[in-house]
Amino acid sequence: MEAPEVPLEKSQEHIHEHARESGEKWVMGVALVTAIFAAAAAIASLLAGQHINEGMICQIQASDQWALYQAKGIKAEVLDAKMELLAAQKTPGSVADVAKAAQYKKDQALISAKAEALESDSREHIKKHEKLAGAVTFFQIAIAISAIAVLTKKRMFWYVGICSGVVGMAELVMALR
Repeated sequence: MEAPEVPLEKSQEHIHEHARESGEKWVMGVALVTAIFAAAAAIASLLAGQHINEGMICQIQASDQWALYQAKGIKAEVLDAKMELLAAQKTPGSVADVAKAAQYKKDQALISAKAEALESDSREHIKKHEKLAGAVTFFQIAIAISAIAVLTKKRMFWYVGICSGVVGMAELVMALR
């Protein structure tokens, strides 16, 4: 699965051009802050892609384990049916069949535990992906609002952009814990 895109290069370039041409000190601050947000967005995007991939891999492995669990269950049922038929015919069953049936049940318990652990890992990766994707979104909003601040020459928009970026940073930090 691909990492979320951060299509803000043009906004970033536009802000930097205005910062050079403007001569207003706060516009240089906007350029610096948006560069930091863009870098953080790139990192969050990369990590979001990594976590969704890991989550999918864990889920696929869990599905494989559940398939193995079912296969062991089918084998156990076939073996149980064989032993019941032999018992109905008053023919003694083999000790090996009884041991094998018990081993299938034991294997199923181990496989089930492994599958559940993999599912849990998958959920954790997906939660981290969601937090990181949220961080990317807040960074994108911060950069876009900062661009509006430069275009309209209104600092209030920049402050709103900073707030959005701070929320993005908080999401990034929470996802890294």
